Amino acid sequence: MQVNVCGCEMQLVLGDITQQTVDAIVNAANSDLAGGGGVDGAIHSAGGPAIMEETREKFPDGCATGSAVVTQAGLLSAKWVIHAVGPVWKGGQLEEPLQLMSAYRRCMQLATELECESVALPAISTGAYGYPIDLAANVALKTCIDYQKWHKAPQQIRFVLFSEGDYGAFARSLEQQVEI
Repeated sequence: MQVNVCGCEMQLVLGDITQQTVDAIVNAANSDLAGGGGVDGAIHSAGGPAIMEETREKFPDGCATGSAVVTQAGLLSAKWVIHAVGPVWKGGQLEEPLQLMSAYRRCMQLATELECESVALPAISTGAYGYPIDLAANVALKTCIDYQKWHKAPQQIRFVLFSEGDYGAFARSLEQQVEI
């Protein structure tokens, strides 16, 4: 699925984020930036040890929930990896939506600062962190659409979704938020 948002292209694709040809890939990282499973494990595995070496050197204290940091992309085809730390879902009463929104917004800010024309993002916090996919899709898309309205960058935002269920949740949310 692809839509135009304020002159920028927003895409939803089903696939492997490590295989995307974009300027920046967003990693659903943990706050220690210690590597892990899911998207994080796949990015570190495909990108090689240089990514972990750089995160340890540049960010020894990790990254706060709701924020993001950037490293080079190692062996990935992208130039950059933006490591975003989303919240662990605890029922939605502990500012999880605000933290998730903040993580996506920081990704967009870093992509803009790096002059990225394209960025690929996963469904942050929806795996091991347990954030409900429908709610996460609403936050992710609204945050990125709102950012586009003001900044018109990056030119292409691609949500790379791992399962058909995740893709469906994002497609439903996108249809509700943008006239298609």
